[in-house]
Amino acid sequence: MAEEERKVSKEQNTMPEEEIFRQRKDKLLRLRSEEGYDPYKQDHYEVKHTLGYVKEHYGHLKPEEWSEDVIQTAGRIIVLRRHGKTAFATFEDERDRLQICFQFDVLGEKDYNFFKKWVDAGDFIGMTGVPFRTQRGELTLSVRSYVLLSKALRPMPEKYHGLKDMEVRYRRRYADLIANPEVREVFRKRTKIIQAFRRVLDEHGTLEVTTPILSTIAGGANARPFITHHNTLDIDMYMRIATELHLKRLVVGMLGRVYEIGQQFRNEGMDQKHNPEFTSMEVYWPYCNYVDMMNLAEEILVACADEVGGRKINYQGTDIDLTPPFRRATMAELVLEETGIDFMNITDEEARRQGALRGLEITPKMSRFELLPVFFEEYVEEKLIQPTFVLGHPTVISPLSKRNKENPDITDRFELYINGWEFANAFSELNDPLDQRERFMEQARRKEEGDEESHPFDEDFINALEYGLPPTGGMGIGVDRTVMLLTDSKSIRDVILFPTMKPLE
Repeated sequence: MAEEERKVSKEQNTMPEEEIFRQRKDKLLRLRSEEGYDPYKQDHYEVKHTLGYVKEHYGHLKPEEWSEDVIQTAGRIIVLRRHGKTAFATFEDERDRLQICFQFDVLGEKDYNFFKKWVDAGDFIGMTGVPFRTQRGELTLSVRSYVLLSKALRPMPEKYHGLKDMEVRYRRRYADLIANPEVREVFRKRTKIIQAFRRVLDEHGTLEVTTPILSTIAGGANARPFITHHNTLDIDMYMRIATELHLKRLVVGMLGRVYEIGQQFRNEGMDQKHNPEFTSMEVYWPYCNYVDMMNLAEEILVACADEVGGRKINYQGTDIDLTPPFRRATMAELVLEETGIDFMNITDEEARRQGALRGLEITPKMSRFELLPVFFEEYVEEKLIQPTFVLGHPTVISPLSKRNKENPDITDRFELYINGWEFANAFSELNDPLDQRERFMEQARRKEEGDEESHPFDEDFINALEYGLPPTGGMGIGVDRTVMLLTDSKSIRDVILFPTMKPLE
């Protein structure tokens, strides 16, 4: 049937789209005036069976074998193939497609001629029909009755000759979903993955909450925010870049374990892994630490993988094994493996010299702990293909993390890398209000020196810490990247229904 569909689709799309639109609009007006029929008036149709049900229960039929059962279903006609007093159509509901057959001898002259004159590819119909298998072996529904539920004025997009341009597919996601059933499956898997997130967290007694998207301070991460203006209050406000600080306020307020899955907004670059609007999950557990968060990260990712296909995956040609336990190594250990430089045992001067030798961007005052993440990004990050927890982040780049007990220059923090991407960021939360104030002041100094991504000074958050935050483990996981990995999607725009796009002129 696929080859025949290609031929019919090509024939149906030789005419310019606007001409087809004009003709179909004229047909709609004639349908209303000549037949007194409004295809948009119907507001309900009872669907008793899905096409999946038909395939499951009547797939055993042999060629030219008929069932006596009557199926009642609804969907869209994708392709029409007319042959005199018989017409075949490719018919789709939300999940499956099946061939249906309109016959003059079965429907009668009035209903068949109405179908022949007024029904087009793209139209929605409700129908009753009897399952049978054609002589060629195609499972088919023989239409016994039908009702036109909605007319399509534009021609159906189709994958063989038309809707291939990715820009068009992202801009017209509705058309992309019609033409490419596999895209629908990606977004169904996305929903299953998010449900797996919730299921694991709910099983651990974690309360799902909702925190503000608009705020007077964009805190919780080092990122450039979007700025908007509240007319009534006459103040500038920021779209949130993270949910962290609000969620930790709730732990202070004795809500216990909390999490939020929601949209974040960062006014930064766009590429295959970054969209200005993205989805993340953040979770905070009192009386826990970053090791507990590592275990939770493994549990969540395994649950997501099990939900949509398994722990051993192939992403864009690379085999990745999500079976726990994941590797755990410090940032300094990984840099040492790749460069031979031991950042835990060299001077600041030697670190700067090594950076200069390699052509890295350095300043005269940079310490070895400021240079360590630069070396990590340059020499290690993209090589972390199998799941790896990277530990021991310098305190200077971790303003919200608790210092390590043995070495105050690093923090009890991890980032999870898979396929060279960061998937999760977590730490034992800093709950010392005096230390937090000092770090916010250092971030404010950096902002004054021109670092636009430095964390803002949040006096109210410090005030909350002064009420007392228990030892707490917190973590954020990128939902979009998780979906990308588990659906073998090349771009983040493939897993966001309506990605950010520059308007057309």
